[in-house]
Amino acid sequence: MGAQNYVAHVEQNAPTVVQIFEDYVPPGKSGAPRRIDLNDIVLRATGYGAGSKLDLIPSRLELSRTLKNPTGKERRLAKGLAKISDRYDLVVIDCAPTESILTDAAYFASRYVVVPVKPEFMTTIGLPLLVRSIEEFTAENDDHELDVAGFVINEQSEYADNNEKRRARKEIEKIAQGRGWPILRNELPYSRTFAKAAREGLPLSRTPYARWDRIQSINSLRDEILSAI
Repeated sequence: MGAQNYVAHVEQNAPTVVQIFEDYVPPGKSGAPRRIDLNDIVLRATGYGAGSKLDLIPSRLELSRTLKNPTGKERRLAKGLAKISDRYDLVVIDCAPTESILTDAAYFASRYVVVPVKPEFMTTIGLPLLVRSIEEFTAENDDHELDVAGFVINEQSEYADNNEKRRARKEIEKIAQGRGWPILRNELPYSRTFAKAAREGLPLSRTPYARWDRIQSINSLRDEILSAI
């Protein structure tokens, strides 16, 4: 969408993923509250260039309010996506790492989990919590197939403490190997161009001064994830 289009979308109080969890669309300048229709939420062809096949359901900060009353909401995302999933080859859910009703909702709506991890000290603290979250979900929902497609090493910076990175990598490998979860070969190196591309609403490959090796790393990672799933 680009930053400006997203801000305009929110300021117009247009529907977002929040409405899926709340199961209704609030009244606008005219009319009463109405039941949710995913066709009103999905933004068509938001990818780059004409003829894009990428659709989007945006979010907004008010999604945090659904945590105040989470009862019965954990399957609403899955039920909503089930109504339209036959239109798509792939649905990607970008999920916050902290465990909540939103994490459970993402699990219920997913077949595979891809876990980006930075090789740093804080990761070695948080990753076991995520592992426990996934294991508890699968234990409590034995009718739901949920597999980890792989861990993706996501480098924070080329200038990070190498000793810390090595220690963190060993801990990540230990956790992954202990459960038979793969660490994907292709890593995502740090690039200042990521933020610039998002800000300007451009794909990385069209951002001025984007390094070819950074672009190629994303393409290779994409292919490996698709192969894994």
